[in-house]
Amino acid sequence: MSRIAVLGAGAFGMALAAVHGFEGRRVTLWGRDPARMAALDANRGDPDRLPGVVLPDGVACTADIGRVAHARVLLIVVSAQNTGAFLAERGADLPPVPLVLCAKGIDAGTLRLQTEIAADTLPEAKIAARLAALTGPGFAGEIARNLPSALTLACADAALGQSLQARLAARRLRLYLTDDVIGAQIGGALKNVIAIACGMAEGAGLGHSARAALMTRGFAEMTRLGVALGARAETLAGLSGLGDLSLTCNSTQSRNFALGKAMGAGAARPGGTVEGVATARAACTLSARHGVEMPIAAAVADVLEGRLTIDGAMDALLSRPLRDE
Repeated sequence: MSRIAVLGAGAFGMALAAVHGFEGRRVTLWGRDPARMAALDANRGDPDRLPGVVLPDGVACTADIGRVAHARVLLIVVSAQNTGAFLAERGADLPPVPLVLCAKGIDAGTLRLQTEIAADTLPEAKIAARLAALTGPGFAGEIARNLPSALTLACADAALGQSLQARLAARRLRLYLTDDVIGAQIGGALKNVIAIACGMAEGAGLGHSARAALMTRGFAEMTRLGVALGARAETLAGLSGLGDLSLTCNSTQSRNFALGKAMGAGAARPGGTVEGVATARAACTLSARHGVEMPIAAAVADVLEGRLTIDGAMDALLSRPLRDE
């Protein structure tokens, strides 16, 4: 049976542990807080992080990093802005096995993607030909309840990618393989920024037409930056780009959409990690560096940072010079 370690016990980490546990695979779910992990192991669930989901008996919950030593695959599911710190702190404790990065975001300080952070942080002997990224349209609660989902597994090494695809796919979790690691991660990161914009439009009562315009033009921004960074445009048109964009821009299950909606309505911001907040400014910095226009991402960053109101952002976008599509 597969030995899979999931490092990070938030909602998505719990969901991945659950889906593999239900497949009969041996899973270790690691989290930093010993008291919480002991409670999670005893209660087989966490109603605050993932309501209504019961972890199968094959999932062992622990705060002891030593218990992942015998894993054959590591899924890193800490937040995107904490990946570097986590790997710097814990990397020496991890076995030299395939490492799958599952967070969606661009590091705000270094402008690196998740696999780039791992490659730059871990000892060279531990990362040779063993990095991959898992991304795409999947809400944690739906994956954990075994509802049908399809995700993208991105790996530059064809043989490793095929091996991981076979190990990590499940009956209700279909994995599509790509070697475009940059494109898959750019799509997963930038769709969060556009989801915040769509949430703002929803909360402000700007209508479905405005949301459609933001999604479509936001997708164009995602594609332009992705291609400038070396991605293939068709990758952005797949699950990890357009697919994830369509999911997160239309549901309050998305924390990014929910944050934008609350801001648009003048309500209190919801709690929890919202990956698009840090990624918005990182995307703008990258776009400036590569000469790529991203007016929607720039507007979102300015609103989040208090330099622009939502009305002001919409006026600025609508007053841009007319152009061909």
